[in-house]
Amino acid sequence: MAAVEEGPEPQAAGAGDARDATDAVDAGPRVPPLLAGNRLSLDLYPEGCRWLRHLCAQQHPQLLEVEFLQLSGHEDPQLLEATLARVPRSLPHLRSLVLKGGQCRDALGACLPGSLTTLPSSLGGLARLVHLDLSFNSLETLPDCVPQMRGLGALLLSRNRLSELPEALGALPALTFLAVTHNRLQTLPTALGTLSTLQHLDLSENLLDTLPPEIGGLSSLAELSLASNRLRSLPASLAGLRSLRLLILHSNLLASVPAGLGHLPLLTRLDLRDNQLRDVPPELRDAPFVRLQGNPLGKALPDSCSAPGTPVVPEMPRLFLTSDFDSFPVTPQGCSVTLACGVRLQFPAGATATSVIIRYRLWLPEPRLVPLGPHDSLLSGVLELQPHGASFQQEVGLWLLFVPPRVRRCREVVVRTLSDDSWSDLETHLEEEAPKRLWAHCQVPHFSWFLVVSRPVSNACLVPPEGTLLFSSGNPGIKVTFPPGATEEPCHVRMQVACLLQVVHVADRELQALLGEPAAAVSPLLCLSQSGPSGFLRPVTVQLPLPPGITGLSLDRSHLHLLYQAPPTATWDDITAEVALELTHLYARFQVMHFSWYWLWYTTKTCVGDLARKAWARLRLHHVNLIALQRRRDPEQVLLQCLPRHKVDATLRRLLERYHGPEPSDTVEMFEGEKFFAAFERGLDVDADRPDCVEGRVCFVFYSHLKNVKEVYVTTTLDRQAQAVRGQVSFYRGPVPEEVPEEAEAARQRRGADALWMATLPIKLPRLRGSEGPGLGRGAGLSLAPLNLGDAETGFLTQSNLLNVAGRLGPDWPAVALHLGLSYQELQRIRHKFRDDLDGQIRHMLFSWAERQAGQPGAVGRLMQALEQSDRRDVAQEVRAILELGRRKYQDGIRHTSLAPGDDASPGASASQPPEPAQAQTC
Repeated sequence: MAAVEEGPEPQAAGAGDARDATDAVDAGPRVPPLLAGNRLSLDLYPEGCRWLRHLCAQQHPQLLEVEFLQLSGHEDPQLLEATLARVPRSLPHLRSLVLKGGQCRDALGACLPGSLTTLPSSLGGLARLVHLDLSFNSLETLPDCVPQMRGLGALLLSRNRLSELPEALGALPALTFLAVTHNRLQTLPTALGTLSTLQHLDLSENLLDTLPPEIGGLSSLAELSLASNRLRSLPASLAGLRSLRLLILHSNLLASVPAGLGHLPLLTRLDLRDNQLRDVPPELRDAPFVRLQGNPLGKALPDSCSAPGTPVVPEMPRLFLTSDFDSFPVTPQGCSVTLACGVRLQFPAGATATSVIIRYRLWLPEPRLVPLGPHDSLLSGVLELQPHGASFQQEVGLWLLFVPPRVRRCREVVVRTLSDDSWSDLETHLEEEAPKRLWAHCQVPHFSWFLVVSRPVSNACLVPPEGTLLFSSGNPGIKVTFPPGATEEPCHVRMQVACLLQVVHVADRELQALLGEPAAAVSPLLCLSQSGPSGFLRPVTVQLPLPPGITGLSLDRSHLHLLYQAPPTATWDDITAEVALELTHLYARFQVMHFSWYWLWYTTKTCVGDLARKAWARLRLHHVNLIALQRRRDPEQVLLQCLPRHKVDATLRRLLERYHGPEPSDTVEMFEGEKFFAAFERGLDVDADRPDCVEGRVCFVFYSHLKNVKEVYVTTTLDRQAQAVRGQVSFYRGPVPEEVPEEAEAARQRRGADALWMATLPIKLPRLRGSEGPGLGRGAGLSLAPLNLGDAETGFLTQSNLLNVAGRLGPDWPAVALHLGLSYQELQRIRHKFRDDLDGQIRHMLFSWAERQAGQPGAVGRLMQALEQSDRRDVAQEVRAILELGRRKYQDGIRHTSLAPGDDASPGASASQPPEPAQAQTC
């Protein structure tokens, strides 16, 4: 449809013309192409009401087809009311009306509410209106015309000043969606229960202390949110909401909940966090969809609370920290804290005797920080909490978010921490955040380093002199029997069962291929350890299941081998001739005087020890593929990733809309925590200083359950004006060597028996056309002068760094722009100027903002804050790492020129260094 015809130029109105501001037809401004199809968007332009009045006065025929209208709530109230009064007559087919505030900001950057306080009664005649959005305004009462809109299906009233809703709200028979969050509601109308078609009701962030029993009449309600109110009890009628799927009640004052909630047939999530619940019905306590964190469950009610008239204990403070905070105070009152990295902490009242400042930092995982046993997998980054070693009078609750591992049988998830110079595992409980996101919850007595690990199921017990029995919870057929007198003093023993054949699905085929026999089989690997003396006074009996497919009635005893390993050595010894193997139909029993690792093999081979060493290494390897993709709109931006083989196809399907490149590499094998690096070759190099880059080599550490992905900008010294540059990226095992070999030498090393080379993938930089410059991409339409943000002491962000940031934002860029202070009008202009070019929009937004910040202090901090507020903590973390690298280089330069006395006096010296953990000896 053609754009609306432009009107005459606007005329300035003097003070004497104020009486005509609402009655006379204004001289309309020049109207840009605002009408797109059946939508008329006037909320992003100043004087939108005057434009709409001008169009109505023209009686343009295209207005009759408008179904969606957007106006700003920041217009003059009288002018806005007079303009809206014309809407029913001029836009008879209107289906959606949006009158939101929040587009303007105050001097501190906070969104301002709109000036809308009422609506003209004539809007009740909009018979076809199904969607009305009045959010972020100044409404104190619901306008009388709203209940007259009988066809209304969605009503949004969030962030106003409503203290009550009228009973007439029940006269909306078609209403399916009602949102009244962040208001001042103290009560609800009983007529609310008559809305039989209502499916979504959001009343969070209000002042509600009770609910009417009539709420149980909402027969179609599927989602109900009452979070952050003052509710002390719930009506029993809630148990009659048979269609309810989602019930959010966190952050209230609930002391009990109706037992019938556990019998709602469709309920998939019940959020009761941060209430005053001391007991819940059994059907709710054990239900997987119920979240109960932050409740004093099982704690007795203090005697003082039973007396009438006792003051209410003040609610525990809640803190939600953004990235610009790396510390927070904790008082004896206690508090609940959510960190910017997603970690949650709960300090109970009395945990500290005085006020304490807590500091935190999230470290990127690397081998020196991550103590993994040979059968462990890392599931999270490394969280550091300070002050180290400071004890609390009550244990502090810690929740770490992680993605659950693919294989969970015979494995468990624990939080691992550093305590007294050694790593230990805390008792951990799992709580579901989403189908593919879990919380690891533990109680910590003091602060240190924390990470989430997947390990083989572990069982432990205290062995008294009278003897005891220990068996595996993952495989009950594995038992250890301690006879009386095995120890003089009680000692702790620990058992882990590494079911390697279940961890790696193709392990049985690989084992048979390694041994060259189809009938070969092995039992689970049993790892036993003890505290105190290294041996026992009497023989201890160990029971292991026979290898799969082997029974005591059919086996050939000459083919059965019991292997033994004593960590940290990697050699396996055949001790079959040194022990007396007792065989049953399903199990093998033997006696030992001290603990180690034990493994049963069934094979025709005779020298099994060396084969076991190779098999043990092979079965712990992960099969991965390496990919190198270039962004379609900006080929200088290269994405490098190491993926487990089963994730490759799904990842490529998601990426190939924005990237292109060669097929993934052939499958290679890597250990958990293995280092490798990517080297750009044949005229290519990395186009920026990065903390993970050494002499142009990008460093990686492979963790099978984390994202091993990095995006870099590449450059070339070759002439791209003449022809395209055909380079490559190669992947090598190990850390970057001190002396990086020349490409010819590296090529010769690939053919060696112990070659570190894994794969090489082609990278092509297309020929530049005309005056197109490298790094900006074709069609960007943006010419950039050299630009740096920050300063030498705190760290720079160069043009290449900003390009890297721009390449990571994607569709999140409008949110980042708004948090940087750009106006809605500027966003609209950028979208219009770079139509069909998302990368051009992002780069123009970021660099135009950066040019305005040149020479101003705090620009980099504002950028990181905007990234955090837009939920792009991943990009903010990269920016922080780049700045840290720049600061280190600056400090090194000062020391080299003798301008600083030493490391301890250099600015920005780190207050804490990460630990150097010894290799864990657990499975």
